[in-house]
Amino acid sequence: QVQLVESGGGLVQAGGSLRLSCAASGGTFSSSAMGWFRQAPGKEREFVGAISLGSMTVYADAVKGRFTISRDNAKSTVYLQMNSLKPEDTAVYYCAAGGWGQTTYDYGYWGQGTQVTVAS
Repeated sequence: QVQLVESGGGLVQAGGSLRLSCAASGGTFSSSAMGWFRQAPGKEREFVGAISLGSMTVYADAVKGRFTISRDNAKSTVYLQMNSLKPEDTAVYYCAAGGWGQTTYDYGYWGQGTQVTVAS
């Protein structure tokens, strides 16, 4: 019954910024860790970062220092702030719930994804 809906994707220029949102419903958001993943055409879905119930965060090396994950439990929403975007960041971005690992197999619930395109 858990539903996750991503939003905020779009087309941006290299070096620009974008903030993605993931709204959760049908579950206990405040008791769940959340993850962000991305998938480029022809590539496997890869880990971006995750945030715990207590707002502890971890990030993939490729985005560390540029991306920031936060959460607002009152709004049942997780955010992915992306700065200094690069063309290689182009992908469909997904939020996930039900786990805390760094692989897709560690999570049980997924959003539909939102497209992020970074122009060179």
